[in-house]
Amino acid sequence: MTHHTQASVHRFDEAAFTGELITDAGRVLPFDADAFARSGLRTLRVGQRLNVDHGPDGIRRLWIEGIGTGQQIR
Repeated sequence: MTHHTQASVHRFDEAAFTGELITDAGRVLPFDADAFARSGLRTLRVGQRLNVDHGPDGIRRLWIEGIGTGQQIR
């Protein structure tokens, strides 16, 4: 089952392209370089808000609303 939530960047390693997000409920969601690569983003900064799809196997997708293919600015 995939869950959709919003989270803030807690940590981001620019060399390894890995990091952690924190949901509004306080849950820490680590992400690996593959999840970051799928985002199409170049970098992240601490505190930045992201949309996240995650499941038992980790983060499947992360993105910024309005940035990327198929995203509309609202």
